Amino acid sequence: MSDAIQTLTMPKWGLSMKEGKVTGWLVDEGATVESGAELVDIETEKISSAAEAPAGGVLRRRVAAQGDVLPVSGLLGIIADPSVPDADIDAFVADFQANFAPPEDDDEDAGPATETIEIDGANVRYLVKGEGDGVPIILIHGFGGDLNNWLFNHDALAEARIVYALDLPGHGGSAKAVADGSVAALAGAVRKFMDALGIEQANLVGHSLGGAVALALALGHAGRAASLTLICSAGLGTEINSEYIQGFIGATRRKEIKPWLEQLFADPSLVSRQLVDDILKFKRLDGVEDALRTIADGFLADGTQSAVLADRLGDAGVPVLVVWGAEDRIIPVAHAQGLPGGVTVEIVAGSGHMVQMEAAGTVNGLIEGFLNR
Repeated sequence: MSDAIQTLTMPKWGLSMKEGKVTGWLVDEGATVESGAELVDIETEKISSAAEAPAGGVLRRRVAAQGDVLPVSGLLGIIADPSVPDADIDAFVADFQANFAPPEDDDEDAGPATETIEIDGANVRYLVKGEGDGVPIILIHGFGGDLNNWLFNHDALAEARIVYALDLPGHGGSAKAVADGSVAALAGAVRKFMDALGIEQANLVGHSLGGAVALALALGHAGRAASLTLICSAGLGTEINSEYIQGFIGATRRKEIKPWLEQLFADPSLVSRQLVDDILKFKRLDGVEDALRTIADGFLADGTQSAVLADRLGDAGVPVLVVWGAEDRIIPVAHAQGLPGGVTVEIVAGSGHMVQMEAAGTVNGLIEGFLNR
């Protein structure tokens, strides 16, 4: 492929994604775009997000139309220098389409599978991507989530380093035993996960409850955190939407849980049928309800957060980035204010509690910039 012509193709978000549907273009043909700019909305069986420009240039062709369903790696559009003749682009598109074949399930493009490791007699599920000798990243999800909460972040962050995403105890494919369910206990589990894999130090990225876990790990185990990225983090104030927590735990049917999941997003239409089905499947596993109630009791008291660590951020002794969705309905964005000096704070407009999904490109760029500094 000529360096002057770049393909915009259907991304692969997560291990199970096979295809995506074009739900709308965000940029007109002929527009100049920057690398990483969101160009086209894609709907998958899991959730919707936007495909980003792989390079800067001019969007010369919108090959896929609204409503088209393309396999992973299918051609969405063409970005090219203004100097490239239209005839060359037409020929390029024709050649691409004539020779394109979707990746096979057993192809290397299918990516790595999840793994499990035994810690204190209990399994912890995790997924590792990337390579390199630098300090790795560990992604820590929030309450009721799992490693799939990082579908739109894991690959991007793994371009320059090794990145681990794990299921906390009581969540996803990990064992449902959670000890006392406290933030400290969960932080201890992550520290033991690091020990088991020989990870001496990591850049910790935590979302929601996972942010409090990351902060507690940094405070309780000096030297294990190289940096902290806290996304819509628990542990930075007392207020929290405790009705959401209790509603999520108690919901057992589709019509019960969907309204609660919609509160996670600024755009509730992002809650797909598959997302609801996946959550219900998890919640119906043996031991899940008890585990979630124990964890909720471990960080909530009388409807407020009991583990508030904001005044100790400076004690962590590492660089800290705080990212928040401006329309978060679970933990108030106000918790990003009044933090100790030296903490970098970024508020992302038009996004809710799942900002790392709703504004993946923005969040990925913020984390990359923070770590590169």
